[in-house]
Amino acid sequence: MTTTTFEGIAAADGAVLVTGANRGIGLALVEEALRRGATQVYAATRQPFTHPDERVTPLTLDVTDTAQIQAAVEQVDSLDILINNAGLALFDDLSDRGALEQHLAVNLFGTYGVTQAFLPLLTRSRGAIVNVASLAAWAAVPIVPAYSISKAAAFSLTQSLRALLAGRGVRVHAVLSGPVDTDMIRDWDIPKSSPESVARAIFDGVEQGEEDIFPDPMSESMAERWRSGAAKALERQNAAFIAAEPVTS
Repeated sequence: MTTTTFEGIAAADGAVLVTGANRGIGLALVEEALRRGATQVYAATRQPFTHPDERVTPLTLDVTDTAQIQAAVEQVDSLDILINNAGLALFDDLSDRGALEQHLAVNLFGTYGVTQAFLPLLTRSRGAIVNVASLAAWAAVPIVPAYSISKAAAFSLTQSLRALLAGRGVRVHAVLSGPVDTDMIRDWDIPKSSPESVARAIFDGVEQGEEDIFPDPMSESMAERWRSGAAKALERQNAAFIAAEPVTS
């Protein structure tokens, strides 16, 4: 089996694009990229967004709108790290097919559409794609089943992209987070991590070249078993079916 390895990619001196950048983990990721010295941060949001730092360029971007995606691409000259963070989480019981379709439109097809649109820039820079998933991708949370289904699909997409893009020099990361103190679960009486600590761990993972990033205590407790386990070994074995391509400089 042939494997391809990459050096980590740092935010410093680079251009970073974050979707869903106006609150929660997204806003924390914008601030963390700035703290680490990113020269350009594109903050993509559905609604108008402003930021006092001149390095931040707001982009109006609904990830389900192909026209807005293309308009955003035309405003970005170069890109080193794309963070697909925009997501949807509605409480439902799976009796409403429309709710499932909404989740898939944002959490799966939104990630797919944004990634495909910015892929030429990332190929040029040999950059990184970071898909913010959830431990719900592994084990469904029954009170948010449509969310869990869409995150499982998005995680599978991430694994496929990782294998398919390795030959282009583009590294693909999955963020598998546990509970984070955001609007989605703020009222839940469970331990939660802060968006700021999760954002720091995400950038640490990217810079250290981790394929799967476990950014909080709950997810980190599962990291070692995942990395050395059968499912990860199977992912790598399946990736080997793709004909190896040399990474061009």
